[in-house]
Amino acid sequence: MKDTEVPSKKDESAQDKPELSSQEYVVVLVKKARAAANKLATLSTVVKDQALTAMAEGLEAKTDELLAANEKDLEAFEKAKGSKTMADRLELTPERIKEMADGIRQIVKLPDPLGEAPKMWRRPNGIQVGKIRVPIGVIGIIYESRPNVTADSAALCLKSGNACVLRGGSEAIHSNSAIAAILSEAAEKAGVPAGAISFVERTEREVAHLLLKQDKYVDLIIPRGGDALMKTVTEQSTIPVIKHDKGVCHIYVDADADPAMAEKICINAKAQRPSTCNAMETLLVHQQMARTFLPELIKKLIAAKVEVRGCPKTCQVAPEAKPASDSDYGQEFLALILAVKVVRSMDEAMTHIETYGSHHTESIITNDYTRAMRFLREVDAGAVMVNASTRLNDGYQFGLGAEIGISTTRIHARGPMGLEELTCSKFIVLGSGQVRE
Repeated sequence: MKDTEVPSKKDESAQDKPELSSQEYVVVLVKKARAAANKLATLSTVVKDQALTAMAEGLEAKTDELLAANEKDLEAFEKAKGSKTMADRLELTPERIKEMADGIRQIVKLPDPLGEAPKMWRRPNGIQVGKIRVPIGVIGIIYESRPNVTADSAALCLKSGNACVLRGGSEAIHSNSAIAAILSEAAEKAGVPAGAISFVERTEREVAHLLLKQDKYVDLIIPRGGDALMKTVTEQSTIPVIKHDKGVCHIYVDADADPAMAEKICINAKAQRPSTCNAMETLLVHQQMARTFLPELIKKLIAAKVEVRGCPKTCQVAPEAKPASDSDYGQEFLALILAVKVVRSMDEAMTHIETYGSHHTESIITNDYTRAMRFLREVDAGAVMVNASTRLNDGYQFGLGAEIGISTTRIHARGPMGLEELTCSKFIVLGSGQVRE
């Protein structure tokens, strides 16, 4: 700069304002989110829905911008030689961007959960007691790879009256930053307080660890990712955690299952999008079905580029299958790989599921009503299905709009977490002068 030039305001700001430390950066971010949450809790449904509509329109209007940002992430990921599974999760397409926008529009159509009072009851002294649904407050979401989580989480938190602090993985930083910027700008223009949708721009691990210690400002942490992320979050967090854990999902084909229906469901559950947590990872088949059902199914799976790893009985009836190792059972492949085992009974199938499953999604294919109801009652998972693909365990498919995750924990929420699962309740009391005797 020449001596006679006057520095711009932008230059002065950059020179005079030192970069915040990681600790300072995180505290500023969560304080702003907390301030926004206090206002967001009482924001009208009309304003929230207008904001959500604007957010959906913003994503579609800036599709080219999002694809360009995503391309930067994909190029860096390819140079780092990341897995094909992770690359599929990371990639944005015009169709996936439209799906994100449509998911937000679904949330607009859903009733606002806040203020619901399921029942009131009167006590002998005349007071009326009840509960109403209220926001949790500030929710931190720590996730990997999938940029759509940014849109789903922001939209669900906004509709349910929660501020969110989003911390995506470094592999998707350009995509997530672009999505978050579009969403927050659209929301603020529609009347949502600044900070309601906060995104962690810094990718250092230290920042994530510091976020997990902000229990003064953040009320809940929801992690979405692999085992390493889950372990880190649960060990480091001083904030309550609801886990979106791995999906070791099973389908059990019972002795009297309809073969055509079973084949259709199994191929869909494995091959439609194998990199998702609700894809089938292990197929259990009753021994009475194995000889007639498995050979044709396995041929079709292989034609769909699925690597089938079977138990000795599976390999006997379908020589195209590769021998399975013990470690294949209980494995979350997230790829076109399937473990298959022939079982002697439904009891053996349920014991296998209890031993190797992750309590995510389990399904039975059967025409026997009694066994179907027993499977629903006795199998322990966030979602248990009869004659349906595990791929249907999804907030959008369940009519919840988008989802913030599929909880595999038992406390507060389990299964797909939609609007109601992002709220809690408070007691209300209506009196007319009563005091305690």
